[in-house]
Amino acid sequence: MSPRPLLLSQGDPHGIGPELALKAWAQRDAHRLAPFALIGDPEIFARAAQQIGMAAPLRECALNEVSTVFAQHLPIIPLHGSPPEAIVVAAIAEAVKHIHAGAARAIITNPISKASLYKTGFAYPGHTEFLGALAEEFWGVPAQPVMMIWSELLAVVPITIHVPLADVPRLLTQDLVIETARIVARDLKEKFGIAQPRLALAGLNPHAGESGTIGREDEDVLRPAVDILRGEGIAIAGPLSADTMFHAEARKTYDVALCPTHDQALIPAKTLAFDEGVNVTLGLPFVRTSPDHGTAPDIAGRGLARPTSLIEAIKLADRLAQ
Repeated sequence: MSPRPLLLSQGDPHGIGPELALKAWAQRDAHRLAPFALIGDPEIFARAAQQIGMAAPLRECALNEVSTVFAQHLPIIPLHGSPPEAIVVAAIAEAVKHIHAGAARAIITNPISKASLYKTGFAYPGHTEFLGALAEEFWGVPAQPVMMIWSELLAVVPITIHVPLADVPRLLTQDLVIETARIVARDLKEKFGIAQPRLALAGLNPHAGESGTIGREDEDVLRPAVDILRGEGIAIAGPLSADTMFHAEARKTYDVALCPTHDQALIPAKTLAFDEGVNVTLGLPFVRTSPDHGTAPDIAGRGLARPTSLIEAIKLADRLAQ
């Protein structure tokens, strides 16, 4: 029986995803990549290969043929149709369906253009929320997906994600902080094999509120949440002043930093490991990773895109799905 493959979704057809997939496959031996198959429109990948001057190694095949095809050809599970944005969404859903059926091990998602998808009626803020809905559809249980940006240097979790900054104080509830931390601690144990995960919670306000003199959220919301989590046996520190959490010595004291806002988390992560960072979704009944960058349509088809983050995403998906 052939080993179950990883699945790589097409992503935005006008972005760098198809080009990165081709480049990652070309470097499969150098990085010892596990067999993976594309899922999407073969014409998109053939066009990307032509644009960057790469011989198209595509081979349409069934999932159980991927491991034997992978050494000489880039396997693809073909999807056809229009508009192209429909294929973007269908590829993600099909991949999750194959994982649920036991035919594939994990999904790596190429970047999508949310603005393009919204025009077709896509009803989710992004990948993370759509994957949560698919988890509930196929597994029949509610899922609260949690975004973690991971690299060897730093792992971070934004507690609120793609919301206006002005809405964060209202959305940053004690229940949200507690549930997010529980999911992170559980998945670090179960998927990353960390026996006793160490969490660090950043404060919302400057200097974590200075004991309530610079805003009350840190004292009224974050500190009580930390007390409850500690009572459950979760090792968590905070709320901590965010401006002193990310230097080298501080990073040695925790396994993941939880941050109230999106940019608190992603600015240090992308500064320290822009090319190597991987977006991994916790809280799902399956493994999902993604490169930690956007579609970059301005450089698509020019051969300039670096596949480092996608390669790291493939490697991490393989590791977590063992």
